[in-house]
Amino acid sequence: MPTVRALWGSTHPGPTLVVTALGLGLGIAVGLEPWRLALLGAAVFAGQVSIGLSNDAFDAARDRAVGRVDKPIARGDVPIGLAWSTAFAALLVALVLSAPLGWRMLAAHALFLGLAWAYNGGLKSTGASIVPFLVGFGVFPSLAPLAAADPAPASAWASIAGASLGAAVHLTNVLPDLDDDARTGVSGLPHRLGVRASAVTAAISVLGGALAVLLGPVGGDIAGVTLLAWVFFGAVAVVAVATVGLAVARRPSRVLFRLVMTSALLLAAQLVASGSDLTV
Repeated sequence: MPTVRALWGSTHPGPTLVVTALGLGLGIAVGLEPWRLALLGAAVFAGQVSIGLSNDAFDAARDRAVGRVDKPIARGDVPIGLAWSTAFAALLVALVLSAPLGWRMLAAHALFLGLAWAYNGGLKSTGASIVPFLVGFGVFPSLAPLAAADPAPASAWASIAGASLGAAVHLTNVLPDLDDDARTGVSGLPHRLGVRASAVTAAISVLGGALAVLLGPVGGDIAGVTLLAWVFFGAVAVVAVATVGLAVARRPSRVLFRLVMTSALLLAAQLVASGSDLTV
């Protein structure tokens, strides 16, 4: 059991569950049949497990070098061979579970997973580190509608929102680890931008995504925007503006990380709330 707990801790449980919940939320919003919804949730969950485990397996040596005691693989609580075998098994399960939902959904999910593994495997250390997040999360809103009996990709506004969410997640997620990353040679886009610029860019990205979700379903007609849509947009806007103001006025801190992640979660909720119009 300790090994199982440590293995689960290596999957990045928080992001794994949040992304799985986002996939399920979109699946419910587009009206997937129960068996399709269950397969979608299981496939996304398995895929996220594979991403989290591969990330920590790739980074094990670097994490040990900087004393990351919060990383079970780096601590030695999970044998590296077990981590890799579980990551590959989870990847296979994710693809196998996606297959009954149609070749379009399988292809989209495979692209999403391939980009994530490419990031873990080396793209994170390049100036193009944001690309897997832009493209991968741009594709993610299409997984649910592509899993339907009558498959169709998500509309452009939903893909823009997904890409904006992915950019914000990437620019924000690494902020607490910038110093450790610098010591081990990781130099992705956020490292090159710095904490303040990354936080501001992430907040603006979230705001752009929220605007796409606000106006996309109504074809840009502001008069057609519902009260609920305005509430979600307003919440995202308030947090995003607060983030930019704090980043400009004060020394960067973990508060910036929390604010941007809050706005990103609000954008995800806004996307789910508009999910019934996902293919409009």
